Amino acid sequence: MSPQDQLKLAAARKALDYVVDGSIIGVGTGSTVNFFIAELAKQKHRIQAAVSSSTRSSELLREHGIEVLDLNDVEGYPIYVDGADEINFQRHMIKGGGAALTREKIVAAQAEKFICIVDASKVKKTLGAFALPVEVIPMARNQVARELTKMGGTPNHRVGVVTDNGNDILDVAGLTITDAVAIEQAINQITGVVCNGLFAVKPATIAIIASPDGLQLLGGT
Repeated sequence: MSPQDQLKLAAARKALDYVVDGSIIGVGTGSTVNFFIAELAKQKHRIQAAVSSSTRSSELLREHGIEVLDLNDVEGYPIYVDGADEINFQRHMIKGGGAALTREKIVAAQAEKFICIVDASKVKKTLGAFALPVEVIPMARNQVARELTKMGGTPNHRVGVVTDNGNDILDVAGLTITDAVAIEQAINQITGVVCNGLFAVKPATIAIIASPDGLQLLGGT
C-alpha cells in the first residue's frame, strides 16, 4: 500500500468513530471512500443500511453485504461520509473529481453531519488549484462555458464522461476562490447548470485530515 493510501485508510478508520449504532449511513464516492466502505463492512452489524451518492459506491456496498436504500425512502440520517478534492480551513470543499458532485450534494443535504475524510495533500489555504467541476445539461454546455469564462475561469469539457444523471462535466480552471459561498451560489444561478462542486453553503461538519504526523480534526472532536 502506498504512503498516500495508508493516510486515506487512517482517515477512513477514524470516521467509524462517528457511525451511530442502529442508524442509516450516507456514503459518498471516491478512492478514500472506498477504504471507508471496506472498513465499514467489517462492522456492518452496527448499521441498518446505507444511502449512496453513486452507482459505483452502491455496487461496492452491496458487494460487502450492506443494503442500499433509495434516498426517497429515507427521511434523514446522522452522518454522511465523503472525501474531497480540496478542502480549506473553513471546511469548504471542492468535490466532483469522480463526476458524482450532484448526487453527493443531495445525499449530504439530508445528513445531520458531513464527515469529510482526506489526506493532508487535499488541504489548501485557498481553493481553486483543483479545477472546479460543474455539472451541466448537455445542450447548455457551451452557453454555460461562456458564462464561466466571464467569471474568470477556463472551462474544459471532460470529454467521454457522462454523470450518473446523464449530464456533462465542465472543469473550470484558473479560479482563485476566496469567497466560496458567493461563487457556489453565483454558478448555480447560470441557466443550464445542474450543480457545481463547491460545498461551501453547507460545508463539512468535521474534517478528518490524515498526515504522516497523525490525524487532525477540523470543526469537532
